[in-house]
Amino acid sequence: MELRQLEYFVAVVEEASFTRAAERLHIAQPGVSAQVRKLERELGQELLDRTGRTICPTEAGLAVLPYARAALAAVDAARHAVEELTGLVRGQVTLGTVTSLGPAIRLPELLDTFHRAHPAVEIGLQEDTSERLLQSLRNGGVDLAVVSLAGDPPEGIGCRVVARETLVLAVAHDDPLAGRTETGLEVLAQRPLMCLPRGTGLRTIVDRACAVAGVRPKVAFEAGDPNTLAQLTGRGLGIAVLPESLVRYYAAELTAVNTRPVLRGSLALAWRTAGPVSPGARAFLRHAQALLPPADQGRPGVRGAPLKAPGLPPAEAAAPVRSATPTPPG
Repeated sequence: MELRQLEYFVAVVEEASFTRAAERLHIAQPGVSAQVRKLERELGQELLDRTGRTICPTEAGLAVLPYARAALAAVDAARHAVEELTGLVRGQVTLGTVTSLGPAIRLPELLDTFHRAHPAVEIGLQEDTSERLLQSLRNGGVDLAVVSLAGDPPEGIGCRVVARETLVLAVAHDDPLAGRTETGLEVLAQRPLMCLPRGTGLRTIVDRACAVAGVRPKVAFEAGDPNTLAQLTGRGLGIAVLPESLVRYYAAELTAVNTRPVLRGSLALAWRTAGPVSPGARAFLRHAQALLPPADQGRPGVRGAPLKAPGLPPAEAAAPVRSATPTPPG
């Protein structure tokens, strides 16, 4: 039994076609068919049902499939282990982020410096809401994610909080609320409210706080970028709950009013704590931790654990970087 036979068998099953498997493997179709037949003769059973319009595994094929995949994964892991030992990290890593990032995450610098350190690793980037990013992180769609947290992360997810911020009510300067220092959440049910979409960390914080207070917010506008909400609020089209730093940035147009109770959000680097993690993902996590210091040094992290990935050294402190345009996360 040869590894290439297992590789060809798995490819045919996943593509449901000898032709597509051959294209994926960049070899001639007769070669794929011959090697799979050789594997079947060695095992004494047909592994593929070739009678239908698409190729599908037989009962014996289904029994063999997980072992074939495990064997291929073990060989791949052994190769990666040697590459890591020699300092040659290859493969790919996919980072997920919320749409709008604040100054705590210097994304261009993060990706550029990692690429310079590991040019053989292919980097992918996906933007989405925090809720969907955490789901994608758990099912392996992304390797790491920068998310806005409304509470503890889901089970199986570790995180490092890199920024914490108070959320305030943003109003135009001529708004009746502009003269107040604070207001209760009931105002969110009385005035047109502009929010980020459901599934974002900020929206979740607002929705949970309103539910506890027995308030049903009057949502009039939804936008994926907090800057858009700030600009609409400045034109008097409604009110919005936004990070305090963003309201300060738009001080020429907006006034900040504290909420009662006080609302707070956090931005975090998140990763899977269990399951397969590629060498590229491990290298990226170490790199990100070195570049992104925790927001609260010495505070407990996820479920009482230190704010560091299992088996990885604590992050080195990074010098603060000022941003001309604070665009906090959604």
